[in-house]
Amino acid sequence: MNIENAQKQVDDWIKAHGVRYFNELTNMAQLTEEVGEVARIIARRYGEQSEKASDKNKDLGEELADVLFVVLCLANQTGIDLKDAFEKKLAIKTQRDHDRHHNNQKLK
Repeated sequence: MNIENAQKQVDDWIKAHGVRYFNELTNMAQLTEEVGEVARIIARRYGEQSEKASDKNKDLGEELADVLFVVLCLANQTGIDLKDAFEKKLAIKTQRDHDRHHNNQKLK
């Protein structure tokens, strides 16, 4: 799957199964909630916090997919071509960060 197809799949899903997109503020709140769920799993599974029994069966991939779904919704409803935006951002990061990361003593 590519980003263009993912945006279309989400749009098709919204049209077939949802009434409409939630408004942008609602989706932003939803995105924050989903990122929080990812953070909780990572903090407990990979960080120093102990993992509660109720969290042990949480699926990190599923939670990351929730984040991606909401990001795709926000892109669709605000007219963003994520493929184009991602390619531009990657070019900027490549130019800006290559030497910075290679010269970062903390990463060696």
